[in-house]
This record gives sequence, C-alpha cells and structure tokens, in this order.
Amino acid sequence: MKHLVTQFDQTLDWRSLNTLAQEVIEQAIAMQQIPAPTFHEIQRADYVASQFMAQRLVQVEMDEFYNVYGLLPGKNRHLPGLLVAAHTDTVFPADADLQIRREGDFVHGPGLGDNSIGVAGVLGLATYLRRQHIVPGCDIWFVATTREEGMGDLGGMKAAFKRLRSRIQQVINIEGMALGHVYRAGIAVRRLHITATAAGGHSWLNFGRASAVHGIVELGARIIAIRPVQVPRTTYNIGVIEGGQSINTIATQAGLWLDLRSEDPSGLAQLEQEVRAQVELLARPDLRFSIEVVGDRPAGVIAIEHPLVQGALAALAQVGIQGVLESGSTDANVPLAAGYPAVTIGITRGSNAHRMDEFIETPPVAAGLRQLILLALAAAECP
Repeated sequence: MKHLVTQFDQTLDWRSLNTLAQEVIEQAIAMQQIPAPTFHEIQRADYVASQFMAQRLVQVEMDEFYNVYGLLPGKNRHLPGLLVAAHTDTVFPADADLQIRREGDFVHGPGLGDNSIGVAGVLGLATYLRRQHIVPGCDIWFVATTREEGMGDLGGMKAAFKRLRSRIQQVINIEGMALGHVYRAGIAVRRLHITATAAGGHSWLNFGRASAVHGIVELGARIIAIRPVQVPRTTYNIGVIEGGQSINTIATQAGLWLDLRSEDPSGLAQLEQEVRAQVELLARPDLRFSIEVVGDRPAGVIAIEHPLVQGALAALAQVGIQGVLESGSTDANVPLAAGYPAVTIGITRGSNAHRMDEFIETPPVAAGLRQLILLALAAAECP
C-alpha cells in the first residue's frame, strides 16, 4: 500500500487543497454549533445527512442510533469496500455554551476538535473525490457514528459495523486532533456501576449502623490500593461517587462508577476480578452490594507490518510528518475486535479535549486532509 500512497500523491491535483481545508474548518464550526450530547445526536445527524446528499453520495440513510450512512460506489462493486467513519457525539450537555473564539492560527470551542473537525474531514474527503471526479477502486462507505463518548459504549459503531461488515474489508476511523498518530490497537475497557444499600437511620440515634456511603468509601479506598499489572498496561479510575440523603442521615444507598482499562483482555479480567473480590469481602447482611456492567469496549490489534498501518505511516510521511504508533479506545475497537484491519488517524492538532477551552490548530488541516485522501484511495485499491 505504501507505493500506492506515493503514486497517488504524485498524480492527484492538490491545487485546491488549501481552499478545501478552509471549507472543512468552516464545516467543523457549523457542526460544532449543533448540540450533540451522547444519545441525543439527531440534530447533528440531520445536518450530516444533508451534507452527504450535497456531495452526491448514494444510499444516504439514518438508522435508529442516528448513525448516518452514505456510499461512494467504486469501480469493483463485487469487492468488499472501505469504511471511513467519525463520531458526531460530544461530552457536553445540550445547553453548553458553544461559542467559538478565533485567535490567529487557533479556533477555540468545546467539541470542535473532538470530534467536529473529524466529521468535517470525512466530508472533506467526499468533497475532494467528487470535485476531482475520482472513482475509487472499491466502494467507500462514509459513516458518521454516534454514542462513542462516555456511556455510549461505542453503540453507534457497533450498530454500523454489524450493518456493513459483509460489505467492507478495512476501516479508517477519524479522531479530529490525532494528526501525526496512527492508532493500530484498541484497548479493552470495562465500566462498572457498583452500588451499596443499607438500612440507614439517624446519625446520632442510630450511630454504628451500616452506611451505604461508608461502604462505598471503604470500597473506593480498597480499589485505589490495588496495584494493577504494568505489562500489559492496565489502569482504573473512579470517575463518580454518589449517594446519601443528608449530612445527618446514615445513607441507605450510594454508588461509584469505575472505569477499567488494559492493553490486553487478560489484564482487564485480572483487574476486574480483584475489584469483585474486594466487593465480596465488604458485603455483609446489613450492607449489600450490586455490580452492573455499564460499558464493555472490546480490544483488538493489527500488526505494525500490516499494509493499512504502513499505508497510514506512508501518508503521513508524504505530508512531512513522522507518524507515531498508538493504542487507545476509539470506534476502531469494534472492527479490530472482530479481526478487521482498522486504524484511527487525525485531521489536525489541538488540545484540551472534553474541556470548554478546547481548541484546534488551523494550519495543519490541509496536511491532515491530504493524508486522509491518500490513505483512503490507497486502501480502496487493495483487494
């Protein structure tokens, strides 16, 4: 695939690339202005569908998860195609202040880098191919997925992949601010909601009774005392603790939300087993615990030598960037876990993802688009 990347770079017309980059930046801003909290992406999905139709993609549809699909037919319709995807949802609530601020080469705005510029990059790819009258070697499916963030548990990609897996052979996933990085491994993620219940009572009159809050706090202390294995890299995080009724009430209910991650399913399973063992040690008749699995992101990896990985690195090299191989938790986890080649790449650089002061850099967008175009066309040529 590396030679195809070089070949396309030498033969394609790049004269309008800077103009396209500016259009993609404005497209990202227009998209960012439409609230899209996880599970509530329909307004942004409607906008993306209209843009897919404007780029003359066919079979433009939205499913029950608000995933949006569009197809660019290739020369070899009998071959499995390529899936190019980016997620539309954000971590911000519907009433978040989405004001944009421009400062020189930077544009600030919550959700702009993660992942409005990623979805805009997907649209930029479709725009370039239409304007240049390019028919790819095989079908390219463009998909704007949902439910990637937080408790979405990659639900959009899971549904999209189930729908398209018989029609595709490779996946390119876009995370807006990941330019220069090639994610070839999806780490395993398990999320638990652990709740404690007790009879409760008055803090003075019933002192000594079991408290759900005390139970959860003690469990939390035991969890943070766990030392997970370093190889494979394995981590945990207690993201939220909740519960209790008032300051002078022995709590009847409390809970914590726990995020467990590992580069390998075995490391994840070992860590989860340790957590569950601590729960069992703390449980007694007057203090009960329950564990609900609220997230399960599968793991997968492709070899460094795989043509898709090498093609992604070659595409970066063509725009003067030395690529860095990464592992992470993205929509690409889903096809990777099913044994499909998949990489995650970026469109630009930026910082402060998931914060109100998130920002992107505008100068790298042209290079990011060129990289995406090269990789997508090269991947679409491979049988």
